[in-house]
Amino acid sequence: MDSHKDKEQGVKPAERAGGKPYRLGVAFSGGGARGFAHAGALMAIEEAGLRPDIVAGVSAGSVIAVLYAAGVRPLQMAELFARTGFRDFAELNLGSGGIFGIERFMNFILRATGGIRRLEDLPMPAIICATDLDHGKSVAFTKGEIGPRVMASCSIPIVFKPVRIDGVQYVDGGVLRNHPAWALRDKCDVLIGVNVSPLVESSNCKSIISVAMRTYKLLTRANTTADMKLCDVSVSTPELAEYAVFNLKKIKELFLRGYIDTRHALIEAGMWKPESKSTDQSISK
Repeated sequence: MDSHKDKEQGVKPAERAGGKPYRLGVAFSGGGARGFAHAGALMAIEEAGLRPDIVAGVSAGSVIAVLYAAGVRPLQMAELFARTGFRDFAELNLGSGGIFGIERFMNFILRATGGIRRLEDLPMPAIICATDLDHGKSVAFTKGEIGPRVMASCSIPIVFKPVRIDGVQYVDGGVLRNHPAWALRDKCDVLIGVNVSPLVESSNCKSIISVAMRTYKLLTRANTTADMKLCDVSVSTPELAEYAVFNLKKIKELFLRGYIDTRHALIEAGMWKPESKSTDQSISK
């Protein structure tokens, strides 16, 4: 198979038996702090004997996708954020299209990738999905600077200011498509999708942020179902509904929940084969 950089430059990848350039893809939904369940999901996927060839993410899922593509192991992801909080990443920034700016968060992610600054330079292909605010459409970034694209994908409207890339304003990918299966379905033979944004009833919307977050959750619920149906294995995490979007104090619990739910989904799909050494054996059709 040609290199990822070649594919970004327009060179057609070598044809595989399945007719698609990658065997196994994993799609990570948005979900704020609940995104750490994605790291647990990755641990389960690896323990099943599976090795993803390409990943995609929205919002918090884009963070996990980029870190994994950079070579950060699932447990390392949890350790990176274990002693952090919302204030470590967001700074008050009124009057610029949002309440907070998250440049600190962008810098944190870039340090975690080990200095890799562009998507096309990651060891594993990764796709970051965001919403083009100016033109009202979903976009899938496959190349370009990682920092601004991750920041755009995570920029929940009103809470965070939009991110301008090449003259266009972008916000959180979850506004239109909170699950990035659409960006991977035509690229891989088998697609595993993980959704960490369940929704429960709530009457506690008393502040501007709580109203914004509730509105955002309603939007993401409405646009996630179709993408989950695109996946060969779709992992749901209903237990995560009780966890706050910005609470980083429950990382271990979130990690474990993602692991358990993904393990169960893979067993149900007949894909739990820990003795397997490669994806070729584990997901052959």
